[in-house]
Amino acid sequence: MIYKEYQNQKLSALGLGAMRLPVIDGDDSKIDEEAAVRMVAYAMEHGVNYYDTAWGYHSGRSEIVIGKALKPYPRESYYLADKFPGYDLSNMDKVEQIFEEQLKKCGVEYFDFYLFHNVCEMNIDAYLDGKYGIFDYLMKQKKAGRIRHLGFSVHGNYDVMKRFLEVYGTDMEFCQIQLNYLDWSFQDAKAKVELLEKYRIPVWVMEPLRGGRLAALSEEEEAVLKELRPQETIPAWAFRFLQTIPNVTMILSGMSNMEQLQANIRTFEEEKPLNEQEMDTLLSIADQMVKKIALPCTACHYCVSHCPQGLDIPILLALYNEHCFTEGGFIAPMALSAVPEEKRPSACIGCRSCEAVCPQQIKISEAMADFTQRLLQA
Repeated sequence: MIYKEYQNQKLSALGLGAMRLPVIDGDDSKIDEEAAVRMVAYAMEHGVNYYDTAWGYHSGRSEIVIGKALKPYPRESYYLADKFPGYDLSNMDKVEQIFEEQLKKCGVEYFDFYLFHNVCEMNIDAYLDGKYGIFDYLMKQKKAGRIRHLGFSVHGNYDVMKRFLEVYGTDMEFCQIQLNYLDWSFQDAKAKVELLEKYRIPVWVMEPLRGGRLAALSEEEEAVLKELRPQETIPAWAFRFLQTIPNVTMILSGMSNMEQLQANIRTFEEEKPLNEQEMDTLLSIADQMVKKIALPCTACHYCVSHCPQGLDIPILLALYNEHCFTEGGFIAPMALSAVPEEKRPSACIGCRSCEAVCPQQIKISEAMADFTQRLLQA
């Protein structure tokens, strides 16, 4: 197992994310506890010492099962991460109640790592609002030793992340972002990494395989990569990409069965960063994957000045691309929940004034109508 130095600690470069534990009959709320316990035991035996859970994972069962699975091991032999569930605005005034319950559910007296969960467009104002006392409470727990390291995870855009850092950045010790070779450009993850570098905050990675999308490529794409590294598995390429980025300290992977766990542990037996040719090839593959679905908006904003509804069309198209590529998901609906009703895709009147000035000749009105329909079906 590769280990990364972090504040005089050695963290396994691979962390076990407990959002996709094995389940019974496909029911996300019914974790196969025996299988999960076996996986944690195997991970511990093979050097994985970082475990990441959260309040909402597996309908609230993840914390309990991870706590049970880790109970046989000395507390100092592993690092446990949990999060304050600010993705639900009704939780904002319950930070103390939730934190105390999380400790009980996990069966521990402290968390090694604790995060503001899912900083995004929907909750950034509430997270920054001092009346809820979230930051003050968590800092108090840190001083008391019940939180060893405080950080945040973010699914919001660059500007949201920047707002959070401008207020709390000096006290954040790590940041968890969605980072993979597809999102390097598609979700502007590169810019987020660069922003964190300015604050000297190390990167924790979530979704390294994009929910499994990068674990299986087309035959043509696989052939290109096999030419460069014949022995490398396709999922390993995604991890090698992350090993190439200097600021990455922790790579979390949600593993649903023993086979995935064993394969990932084999990958992390050694570090094999990509050379320039390999990096260019991988990013080119990502670019082609996106182009097959995404609309080629360059955010020139010509359309905005011609929209009688005053819609921020480039932002809406970026969310539309994300929603189409992911075939649903929570990111676009979550971002749109912070947008006034009269500025959402459904507000488009189909006048096509925007299309008359679009250099890319995008059929924007059709995209807005399709986006609206997809959101209704979600």
